[in-house]
Amino acid sequence: MVAHPRSVVILGSTGSIGTQALELIGRNPERFTVAALAAGGGNTPLLIEQVRRFNVGLVGVAKADRKVLQDALPGVEIIVSEDGAEQVAALPADVTLNAMTGSIGLRPSLAALRVGNKLALANKESLVAGGPLVVAAAQPGQLIAVDSEHSALAQAMRSGSRSEIARVILTASGGPFRSRMDLSDVTVDQALNHPTWNMGPVVTINSATLVNKGLEIIEAHFLFDIPYSKIDAVIHPQSIIHSMVEFIDGSVIAQASPPDMVLPISLALNWPERVRGAITAVDWRAPQSWDFAPIDSLRFPAIELARRCGEVGGGAPAAFNAANEEAVAAFLSGKIAFTEIVDTVDAVLVQIGGEVSATLRDIDDVGAVEENARRVARARIASRAK
Repeated sequence: MVAHPRSVVILGSTGSIGTQALELIGRNPERFTVAALAAGGGNTPLLIEQVRRFNVGLVGVAKADRKVLQDALPGVEIIVSEDGAEQVAALPADVTLNAMTGSIGLRPSLAALRVGNKLALANKESLVAGGPLVVAAAQPGQLIAVDSEHSALAQAMRSGSRSEIARVILTASGGPFRSRMDLSDVTVDQALNHPTWNMGPVVTINSATLVNKGLEIIEAHFLFDIPYSKIDAVIHPQSIIHSMVEFIDGSVIAQASPPDMVLPISLALNWPERVRGAITAVDWRAPQSWDFAPIDSLRFPAIELARRCGEVGGGAPAAFNAANEEAVAAFLSGKIAFTEIVDTVDAVLVQIGGEVSATLRDIDDVGAVEENARRVARARIASRAK
């Protein structure tokens, strides 16, 4: 029996992770309640439906018609502001799930940590852009991984002591182009056609370039305090093994499950206990074939570029992420080619050089690094588009 339901705040409730989290909560009303929701405002009808279904008392929206929301949701406290998610994140609750996309999730992450909420972090950019700040703000046990790879690492690490870990291995599906040699004529539709996961457009493009795996290496470093030299990545097309931990005796512990984000979401919201029947397990009666392959760094240079940024530290990871967000937006709008995404990020990092290696003192430092990287990226993209 559950002593009392855990109160959950969800940031990014209308996105992929947010909607899956709410479906899980809807199936487990004795275990979870929804304290507040925040969204960007791009899908107001869905947000209204969510608020009504879960009887939510507080809603934060970045951009929306306040009157529409007020008319549809009488009695609900509604915040319409660019910092709406940050205000909602400051509501005391058992767990705050940050399912926002992009580095705009950093301030809400810090707000949730400041009030003592456990932070279930699906917004990897919080750690990529402001890792030192997030780690400094978090108490032991306050940060919980939601990404399937980092959830897998957290589960596998239970098999040994910290001193026994030799290295960790993140798995990557390889995206839609893992077997395609020539990437020069990739279209937007092709890049958005992920073979395994159903995600938002930015994350899907990041998966196609393997930028996502580079971000996850940085995320793993901050989540588990593991040196970059001990974090590897391999291609695993089936996406059944989500990550592995190698121990000093040569043993490797892997976490396996179907590619369904509901499992890591359920574990994060209920950490450290599991939710019975969260997903359907692998069918071991059916034949299984799992493949692994090294990553071709010539075709997919983003991983090593991200690793170098992580090793440089300071604002380098934030610059990497900000430049990539600009480049992905440019690719989606047809301004640059697929292969120019990572080329643009690399060029930005070369141009701003030592400016990004300084220690991050506060969130304003992060913002300054990001804005500089975005400015340089936009200028480069504009010059290439002419």
